[in-house]
Amino acid sequence: MPQDPQHSPEPDPVLAGFRKSIDNIDAALIHILAERFRITQAVGEYKAKATLPPADPEREARQIARLRKLSEEADLDPEFSEKFLRFIIDEVIRHHERAAAG
Repeated sequence: MPQDPQHSPEPDPVLAGFRKSIDNIDAALIHILAERFRITQAVGEYKAKATLPPADPEREARQIARLRKLSEEADLDPEFSEKFLRFIIDEVIRHHERAAAG
């Protein structure tokens, strides 16, 4: 029997609790990413003034290896972690290149 769209069932309190926790974690992730990008923005400005290259492939490789290990220890898929970190690194490099271009 289809549900009446104007009469929604009572919310599931267990599901609501999970979703509230997820929402809190998502908010924390956004704030952490914002802080990370504020810091990397300062790094980009410093690199531009010091005429350092926007990318540091050796550091990137070390960071990816370190975070893959942390992911394994945290029981998180290291492939996912690497893709996520690579996305962030690529965005940071793009910002650094923009800072270097003036």
